[in-house]
Amino acid sequence: MKTIGVTGGIGSGKSYVCALIEERGYPVYYADNRAKNIMDTNHNVKNALISLLGPKAYSNQKLNKTYVSSRIFNDNTLRKKVNEIVHPAVRNDFEEWKNQHTSSKLIFNEAAILFETGGQKFYDALILVYAPKDLRIERIQKRDGLSLENIQRKINAQWSDNKKEKAYTFPHL
Repeated sequence: MKTIGVTGGIGSGKSYVCALIEERGYPVYYADNRAKNIMDTNHNVKNALISLLGPKAYSNQKLNKTYVSSRIFNDNTLRKKVNEIVHPAVRNDFEEWKNQHTSSKLIFNEAAILFETGGQKFYDALILVYAPKDLRIERIQKRDGLSLENIQRKINAQWSDNKKEKAYTFPHL
């Protein structure tokens, strides 16, 4: 079995590409969606986030995304600490999911910040999805209703496509 990472900046079209992959019968793990679920349901992760961010991190047993985003996208050190809590749990969840798909020749993992967390080393190959910045901003505004300032913070928190491309030699499968 080959494991393929699908990555790209916020709003680049990763989910669209993965939907096409799924239409062809390949399983896709959506890391960002799973991370949201893990932050809501994994008691160890919840407790660690509350310890780091305070009780406002959760509201009605659900992650307070607005509060958490306002904290981590204004503080690189804090964002790194949150990633150090969440990403190992997501990695473990992916490994469990992967073990349920051993009959597939190819499996895919859609994740926005593979390079930023060092995750590229876990894959046989990567697909880097690109889109012009203006189109990404338009998609994010339409999808999430965020201000241009908040979108720019999120974009700035991720590696550029150019940096990702330089950091990885893409093998031929």
